[in-house]
Amino acid sequence: MSSAQHGGVTVFLTGLSGAGKSTVADALVAGLEAEGRPVTVLDGDVVRTHLSSELDFSREHRDLNIRRIGFVAGEVVRHGGTVVVAAIAPYEQAREEARALVERHGRFVLVHLATPLEVCEARDVKGLYARARSGELTGFTGVDDPYEPPARAELVIDTSVTPLAESVARIRAAMDGDGGASSAA
Repeated sequence: MSSAQHGGVTVFLTGLSGAGKSTVADALVAGLEAEGRPVTVLDGDVVRTHLSSELDFSREHRDLNIRRIGFVAGEVVRHGGTVVVAAIAPYEQAREEARALVERHGRFVLVHLATPLEVCEARDVKGLYARARSGELTGFTGVDDPYEPPARAELVIDTSVTPLAESVARIRAAMDGDGGASSAA
């Protein structure tokens, strides 16, 4: 069964900065669009620019940002759409609130990209980890602000050991109802 037969679905990619959220999202979206399936992408950085530009990075504002993402995703899902979210979303409660907003209308597939911090730091093209380690940036997730691993992820994938194509295939299986909870490979 395709997920289109299930109604709308949101794939919510969460993990540290540099975990591979945008890379996985891009590959997932490309595959879905190649099949003629329209997809709404809610990338954390883009949402921050266009929907949440007035917010800072306090816990309260991070949670509000994720609630906004959950609301928008829920509205798209309500109309049978497919949404791919790529957001750090460091706090469990906010992710669960986003889940609830989506599950009122359709399916929510939480994918924790559990890539180790050392790998994320090594991938850091923007230099954010270095700035956080030097004290220039404060409140940076994984350095001086916590990342709470999801308690109810449908999938857990370590992108440092799982090839991109396999990561996407596992997500597609979960979207289509052919994959359940899975551990990091």
